[in-house]
Amino acid sequence: MTTTQWHQRAAALGIDGRAFIGGERVWARSERQFDNRSPVDGRQLGFVARCDGADVDAAVAAARAAFEDRRWAGQAPAARKRTMIKFADLILAHADELALLETLDMGKPIKYSQSVDVPAAANCIRWYGEAVDKIYDQIAPTADTSLALVTREPVGVVAAIVPWNYPMIMAAWKIAPALAAGNSVILKPSEKSPLTALRLAEIALEAGLPAGVFNVVPGYGAEAGAALALHMDVDCIGFTGSTNVGKQILQMAGQSNLKRAWTELGGKSANIVCADCPDLDAAVSAAIGSIYFNQGESCNAPSRLFVEASIKDAFLEKALALVPDFAPGDPLDEATVMGAIVDAAQMKTVMGYIEQGKQAGARLLAGGAAARLDSGGFYIAPTLFDRVDGSMSIAREEIFGPVLSVLAFTDIDDAVRQANATRYGLQAAVWTADLSKAIKTARALRAGTVHVNQYDGDDITVPFGGVKQSGNGRDKSLHAFDKYTELKTTWIQIG
Repeated sequence: MTTTQWHQRAAALGIDGRAFIGGERVWARSERQFDNRSPVDGRQLGFVARCDGADVDAAVAAARAAFEDRRWAGQAPAARKRTMIKFADLILAHADELALLETLDMGKPIKYSQSVDVPAAANCIRWYGEAVDKIYDQIAPTADTSLALVTREPVGVVAAIVPWNYPMIMAAWKIAPALAAGNSVILKPSEKSPLTALRLAEIALEAGLPAGVFNVVPGYGAEAGAALALHMDVDCIGFTGSTNVGKQILQMAGQSNLKRAWTELGGKSANIVCADCPDLDAAVSAAIGSIYFNQGESCNAPSRLFVEASIKDAFLEKALALVPDFAPGDPLDEATVMGAIVDAAQMKTVMGYIEQGKQAGARLLAGGAAARLDSGGFYIAPTLFDRVDGSMSIAREEIFGPVLSVLAFTDIDDAVRQANATRYGLQAAVWTADLSKAIKTARALRAGTVHVNQYDGDDITVPFGGVKQSGNGRDKSLHAFDKYTELKTTWIQIG
């Protein structure tokens, strides 16, 4: 589709910002709304229901009723599978609409909304649907006088609070295993990107998911999000977002009913390139492409690049040659690879970090300024700092923008020491032709995922999550069922 055609479709798009509770679109009980504007050009997309505690109460009541009467949990796994697969099929049938909503709502290039976000969300929902009738329960090895069954049961009412950087994908990672296991779900999307979540709920109902099983309450974290975390009738909460908010979620879970609380939080991932890297061009391409993908708004972005001192100059020369390829463009142009920052507040945050990097003495080699100033949207040029040390804020704190910090190291022990000197532990990478070094380094790095001679290798079959203040629990893979199911032992005495 041409850029003009995408803009024409955007202009004709009708936005329904009502919440989705009990199978119906409804405005907030308070009648409050919030303005939904596009970071692409700053124009108003529409108004969205500003849900609060009263709406959360209604959504929880609908979810609880659906769970207790077993309209979904009581269906055979094969039946839930068929509905989930149809749900995935319908997502793909609405691919252009969902991709356009995603791009308009949070600014990512339509190229990636189409090729990454929509198919990844559909694949996630399909995969968990396919998996649910292939998970077996267990019989414990007890004496002949007893029979002990170990079975998985849905935990009940699950609240999912997701961020704005990958709205559909993050929602799918939470709702797919929770729904497949038989739970009822309440999704709270970010107020910065609520539109695809609301549309997904309608599509799920069309696919045959019973009313009340999947609800969506848009709103602010301090209102709708806090109400979910504190609710006495929510059994489990899955959260993806900042570390500071994750700590609040855990506190609220403890203050209320000790609900399960799973958090996937921030990151400051280390990308280590050794002098014996087997393919320097590939390492450069991965380093640059991974940090600027999605405008740098990725929790796993390799924002700390450690390069062995003996090859750093050569590496930087190659890297700087690639940076212009990521100049921000019109997100509705299918040639654009870097789009808009999600909103003015996030742009101010990123620009603040860039200024701190300059003031701290880091050498700015590229970017560092706003871009596309006449667009009405929010754009930052891809930014690269050299001569960074671990004490600088740009090396310590999650920026969530297109900013790369380059640090030097002398040997692999030095690299690991620097890489681990962070409160985060989401992802990391090492590039080396020495297999023993790669394995030892991977073992030494404190991260939920370690890449070797690549970055961003990914599949729904592998778990995603972090250690330290990057959170707990795992999204994706069969391990995600551990978050949304309870193990029950049934002990039967024989004779």
